[in-house]
Amino acid sequence: MRFGIYAEMQTPPGKPHADMTWEILRQIEHADAAGFDVYSVIDHHFFQKFSISANPLALFAAAAQRTRRIRLRTALHTLPLENPLRLAGQIAMADILTAGRLECGLGRGHAWLYGPSNVPLEESRPRYEEAIEILVRAWTQDSFSYDGRYYKVENVSVVPKPLQKPHPRLFTGGTSDVTYQMAGERGWGIFVPPLLPYKVLEAPLAIYKAACARNGHASDIVYIRPVYLDDNESQIRREVEAALHNFLVFNSSPVESLQAESKKAELRAKGYGFYASGALESLTRLTYDEIVDQEIAFIGTPQKVIRQIENLASTGGIGELAIVSNFGGLEHWKSIKTQQLFSERVMPAFRSFNTETAATTLS
Repeated sequence: MRFGIYAEMQTPPGKPHADMTWEILRQIEHADAAGFDVYSVIDHHFFQKFSISANPLALFAAAAQRTRRIRLRTALHTLPLENPLRLAGQIAMADILTAGRLECGLGRGHAWLYGPSNVPLEESRPRYEEAIEILVRAWTQDSFSYDGRYYKVENVSVVPKPLQKPHPRLFTGGTSDVTYQMAGERGWGIFVPPLLPYKVLEAPLAIYKAACARNGHASDIVYIRPVYLDDNESQIRREVEAALHNFLVFNSSPVESLQAESKKAELRAKGYGFYASGALESLTRLTYDEIVDQEIAFIGTPQKVIRQIENLASTGGIGELAIVSNFGGLEHWKSIKTQQLFSERVMPAFRSFNTETAATTLS
């Protein structure tokens, strides 16, 4: 099992955006030194409390100059809101600057992004499907033509080409069954949403695993969970309770832009019914104990979290546990604390770990 870190770059009101950006960069540096395999960052705009991660490729280009081995992954590029011909070259350049350590998630993105981006919601699926085909052709062919509904080009050459051949490893994620089916057919890795209990995910993950098996691919599930560690349960609660509640509140905050009944009807009709279901809002009403008991977050001693990961691994197909160490306005030192304890006390239980690579805490 790989061990990664996933960040949304949630930013509380009043926190300078530059401070958050530099904290994340220092946390990537620490993750590299501590032995994590990959650092994933969302691609997201417009809603500060949810995320200020507007240009993950730029962040990765900077991080690559400060790290040695950790892989860097976007989770996910919102393809319907991008020009795929331009994005193909930007990803290739980032792959070069990261010395081939780049990985790419490709998704339709959150429903609340379409209004501010001035793109009709009903175009999300067909734009997404066309963009995927264009990206693959751009990376693998010297020149190509494409005649689609949204993109029409003739004999175009996209440069530069990625360093990795034929292109960086691809992932997707979401809440619709068709996404899990497509990922399995193509042999992509898949992210599961960081907020949902495993029982809710069993059915779509079964679709993914079956599609992988039918098409000769190994399943590769990236399971995301907020994590906080200490040897003292009371100390843990004092240090993380407020941020853990904020994590859920911040994740649901953009839903406020989708509350009109006409908008909810549109979401249901156009394949984004999850955002009209009230599921995100309901999570904000959970108590601390409910969040911990339902394993929406892995919160506890290292020994407890090891047991939780062992149970998760027994379900099969989990390729990576991606911990969220920065969430809900958590202070930088607490994020570093979790990364350090996880690398020293949890990861060695699942793989051979060279303790000489474990980092001392970075300020």
